[in-house]
This record gives sequence, C-alpha cells and structure tokens, in this order.
Amino acid sequence: MSDHVRIHRSILASAERRLLIAVARRLPPWITSDGLTVLALVAMGAAGAGFGLLQWDIRARWFVVLALMANWFGDSLDGTLARVRGLERPRYGFYVDHVLDIVGITLLMVGLACSGVMGPILALGVLIAYLLVAGEVFLATAVRREFHMSFAGVGPTELRLLLAAGAVALGGDPRVAAGPLGSLRLFDAGAIVAMTGLGAALLAAIVANTRALARLEPRAPKRRFQLG
Repeated sequence: MSDHVRIHRSILASAERRLLIAVARRLPPWITSDGLTVLALVAMGAAGAGFGLLQWDIRARWFVVLALMANWFGDSLDGTLARVRGLERPRYGFYVDHVLDIVGITLLMVGLACSGVMGPILALGVLIAYLLVAGEVFLATAVRREFHMSFAGVGPTELRLLLAAGAVALGGDPRVAAGPLGSLRLFDAGAIVAMTGLGAALLAAIVANTRALARLEPRAPKRRFQLG
C-alpha cells in the first residue's frame, strides 16, 4: 500500500489541501499524527453521542457540530502532519486511519439510529452502503494503487458540512416534501439520498475498475492443440 496514489477531486479539495499544509506547519511538536487520529475517532463517537442526546435535548445539535469540527481537524490533519514532518508510515497510516474511520462511522450511525431524527432501518442502510463502498475502495487501492477519496465532487469534508448543516436545521423540525409519500424528516430524506449516492458510486467504481483491470490483464488467446 506504500505506493498508492490518493485521488481527491471534491469541491473543496484544493483549498482544503493548502489550508491543511499551512496548519500542519504551525502545529507544536507535542501534537502528533497518532494523537490526531485518536482525536478523530473520539470526536466521531462524540458526534454519534450528540445525535443520540437529541431525543432529550435539541440543544445537543450544537455539540454535534463541534464534534464534527474536531473530527475534521483530526482526520484531515493526521496524514498531512506526517507528510509535512517527513514521518510517513504509509502502510501503518493507511490501515490505522481507515480502520478507525470504519469504527467512527459505525458509532455515528448508531447515534443517528437512536436519535429520533432518522429511522433505525435507514441508519443501518446508510451504514451498509458506506461499508460496501469502503470495501470496494480498499480492494481497488490494492489492485490498482489508486485511492479515490471523493465521488461527484463530494468527499469527507463536504459530507461533514452537510451533516453539520442538517444538525443546525433540526432546531426547526425540518421536513422535506416527498410527493405521494407526503413529507419526510430531513435526516430520513438525507439517508435516502446518501444510500442512492453511495449505491451510484459503488456501481460506477465497479464498472470503471473492472474495465481498467480487463485492459491491464487481457484474456489470453486460446491455445491450439495439434494431434500427432
């Protein structure tokens, strides 16, 4: 995994990259990449807990926003800090960062399932869709050495911003018109959109990577056998 290429083409990717490098160069020595990775996991768990608390106190939405900001700080900066300081551990960093991402998203979706703002079945559906996409991304990274971090201009930072905006909007009990279905809670509608988007990303990636691998490894011609 040490020679893979990170492909990040989200809307905010270019500006975010410059910001992260500038921040990483100014961080004190006692802040480490491992510490930032742990911060990202704890913050995502805190965001899940904040969503869970919404069923008792709507003001917990502000805690969710702060937790998502902390998660962005830790998750986005850990690898950047290692690269800026020349302390990369590619295989270690890749494994630890992404296995904790999986744990973090699971904690987040558990919190949403308990929140009362998203149906538990929909929360489970989003989690399954995310894990399917993550599995495909990891397999593609292993066989093609390309790690794709976004789809259709949307990456982790954009998703955090959407979650934070949705959390803030919960103060007004927002609903989304769904035609014959009447109206849906904002986060239920968001879950349906997320599952649709993740499903489209999965299908597009499978088709693109299968075609690319078929070109790299064309089918061998059939051998002709002669008698006598």
